[in-house]
Amino acid sequence: MRILLLSAYSAQSHQSWCDNLLKMFPEHDWQLLTLPGRYFNWRIRGNALSWGVGQRGILEQSYDRVIATSMVDCATLRGLVPKLSTIPWTVYFHENQFAYPVSVGNDHTEPKMVSLYNALCADQLVFNTDYNYQTFITGLGKFLKKMPDEVPEDTLDIIIKKHTIISVPITINETKQIKNKGNPTPVLLWNHRWEYDKGPNQLDAFLNVLRQRDFMFKINLIGQKFRTIPKALLKIKKEFPNELLNYGFIQSKEDYKNILRQSDFILSTALHDFQGVAVLEAVASGCIPIVPNRLSYPEIFPERYQYQSESACLNIEAESMADKLISLDKKRINNELDLDDIDMAGFSVKNLKPLYADILFMS
Repeated sequence: MRILLLSAYSAQSHQSWCDNLLKMFPEHDWQLLTLPGRYFNWRIRGNALSWGVGQRGILEQSYDRVIATSMVDCATLRGLVPKLSTIPWTVYFHENQFAYPVSVGNDHTEPKMVSLYNALCADQLVFNTDYNYQTFITGLGKFLKKMPDEVPEDTLDIIIKKHTIISVPITINETKQIKNKGNPTPVLLWNHRWEYDKGPNQLDAFLNVLRQRDFMFKINLIGQKFRTIPKALLKIKKEFPNELLNYGFIQSKEDYKNILRQSDFILSTALHDFQGVAVLEAVASGCIPIVPNRLSYPEIFPERYQYQSESACLNIEAESMADKLISLDKKRINNELDLDDIDMAGFSVKNLKPLYADILFMS
């Protein structure tokens, strides 16, 4: 089968997903087109122009199927290159624009319309979590109700009939049993994209609560950085120099994996996470999760690893997060953690491959 794979915003998680598809199914003939993961507003509206005109020769070749990430402007691309409208399309939703926290005065109307038209024109829709799907449908319903007139009543029904849920595979090949790693002082890990939606302010508040309680810790503060670094992360670097083990982007994949293996707890302070691949990879490497009871986390992790979500009040949430960490760390030190309720095997490439095969390559 000849497959055209399109990723319009090739951030790390999207790039990893594409790489895994190619590795899982080498028997197929893949043509991959990507665009850099920057300039979000231009990318989500301009990718059809960049490819439909700039890569027209590639797009007009013969393919059996198109697989696209949800940031590809599928409807416009099919219009610019009519040959693409004659073959099946699968759109994979790593995230959705209806649940994304936006700044005041920016309602993301354009990205939302792209998502709507993608969902309508594709033959098949795949979401990485039920949380992603549910917030997409709920958010789209609210969005359509704001439109002044002429919204077909069956719009949501058309979309609902075409969806399924398959997670993004975790990129660590071997899942490992979580255990006490022997660190006398707990080593914390925050390994997320360095942007506001990953909760850097929440992290700063949490670390300050730990300091106020005289709780000793070390931390690996790593992740993908951009031109503008959130002030909270710069503040942490200045105020916690003795606690920081690693700070910034880790270039080497092996070094990154070693940091995950050496850490005791993986922290999420996210305001926006539709699966939390960085957290899953860390847990698969032996980290104990400390996650909020929001987003996709309640469908992935048992309640005892969740702290109370109070994203509108940093101090209350930071206190709850500190309570959770200190409680679990006592059990870690005393080897009292029974972690049989955490199993990442279901997210492995090995176990997800048959699901992808059934969905993506069915006739």
